[in-house]
Amino acid sequence: MADDLEEQRGEGFDLQHYLGVVRRRHFHFLIPLFVGWAAVWAASWVLPPRYQSSTLILVEQPTMPKDYVTPNINDDLQERMQSITQQILSRTNLLHIIDHSNLYASEHAQRSPDDKVERMRKDIDIELVRDARNQITAFNVSYSSRHPRLAQQVTGELTNLFINQNLEVRQQQSEDTTQFLETQLEAARKSLADQEDRIRQFKAQHVGEMPAQLASNLQILQGLQTQLQSEDDALNAARQQHVYLQTLADQYRTLQVPAKGTDGTAVGLPALDEQLQKLKTQLADLSSHYTDRHPDMRKLKDEIAKTEKLRDQLLAGLKNKGSDNATDTSASAIDPGTDTAQASMMAPIQSQLRSNQLEITNREHSIAALKAKVDDYQARLNQEPIREQQLADLTRGYDQSKANYDDLLKKKNESKMATSMELLQQGGRFRVVDAPSLPQKPEFPNRLKFCGIGLAVGLALGGVVAGAFEMMDDRLYDAKEIRKLLPADVIGEIPAIVNLADQQIARRKVWLGWATAAVVLATIVAGSAFSYLRG
Repeated sequence: MADDLEEQRGEGFDLQHYLGVVRRRHFHFLIPLFVGWAAVWAASWVLPPRYQSSTLILVEQPTMPKDYVTPNINDDLQERMQSITQQILSRTNLLHIIDHSNLYASEHAQRSPDDKVERMRKDIDIELVRDARNQITAFNVSYSSRHPRLAQQVTGELTNLFINQNLEVRQQQSEDTTQFLETQLEAARKSLADQEDRIRQFKAQHVGEMPAQLASNLQILQGLQTQLQSEDDALNAARQQHVYLQTLADQYRTLQVPAKGTDGTAVGLPALDEQLQKLKTQLADLSSHYTDRHPDMRKLKDEIAKTEKLRDQLLAGLKNKGSDNATDTSASAIDPGTDTAQASMMAPIQSQLRSNQLEITNREHSIAALKAKVDDYQARLNQEPIREQQLADLTRGYDQSKANYDDLLKKKNESKMATSMELLQQGGRFRVVDAPSLPQKPEFPNRLKFCGIGLAVGLALGGVVAGAFEMMDDRLYDAKEIRKLLPADVIGEIPAIVNLADQQIARRKVWLGWATAAVVLATIVAGSAFSYLRG
């Protein structure tokens, strides 16, 4: 009963069964294991080795702060790296390196130039190094070849291409930017000059009608209006004087015998006295507004003096006539002497009439000129809102052109400074941190890795072979298998009878198995160590 329970418990995993399989099939397992490992390990030494040389290139930021010199090229390093990589991996550059270094010349198959270029592109590896902010800080350039010295040489050439191409690209982009801004600045300068010329022509065509001249035009117009009013007043006074002088002259012409009043004065004297009184009244009125040096004050004083002189002459003539008439009362007509005196008295009046007429003519001309000027300035003031709008339209375009010109001038100067910085190699550039390495071990095949692959292949092959032999063997090696085949229960068992020769044979098999396992294991360890040291 106890044996049945033990058998039921051991049906899940029968350790004795598997140990028996190992004892019986260890040669079937060890030999395929060794063969599989040896085949893969040998293949790692047969395959042509490829050595990889690599270098680390650091991406340095511009030495000049951006606050002082603003770069005028594209700051997208990844985009610039893609452009530089495409240029370096171009057919022309790679064929130059292939011809210079005599690459792929020892291969058996004759390759065309395009095949060599494609092969070299596969042998080149570019790996970007990014920081925590996903910004490119450096990149690795590596090249694989069958010869370590050749791999180092080609890697050095690729490194120089990257450094020189970056400098050339940055300088070319910077110069192109500066040239473009200079072209735009010249166009903006011509546009600004055209705007200035249009404004200059507009101001020349409309002199006196500009908004800036509004205050001066108003002041001049007010002065002209005051002057016109003064001229009108003076013209009215001159016309009144003309009427008076003409009346006086007519009286003298019609007067044959001067009549006398009760006081002995001539009839014409009251008119002179009245005119003189008017002139004095006008003088008093003007003196309240002007000084004695004013032209109207001087002119009015001259007229008063002339009128007083005429009055005195007339009074003297009348007195002379009175004395003559007293001596000859019987005379009925004026003698020739009287006519001469009368003619002498008419001469000043005629002179004043001519002077007065000339004054009236001058006043009228002056008033006409003043009115024309007033109309002109009035028209200027009326045109001022229109000119202001027209000038605002022109000025708006000029201001826009000026702002555009100033902005382009500033950008051009900044771009020119950035170009100078790039020419002095003070901008962002590539610097070699690690020089191209001389590989001591091949990058392919990795012989130590091949040892691990060979061990895995050998284990799989040994397991398959041992399992196949075990499945094809129909012999029974265990009492449990015999009991399973019997239709009846086993009452008793007869133990195996083993003689001394059988024991020795079994012992030798065990030792031989262990020895074989030790040799296989030692060989694998030695091959792995050799691959590690020489790989």
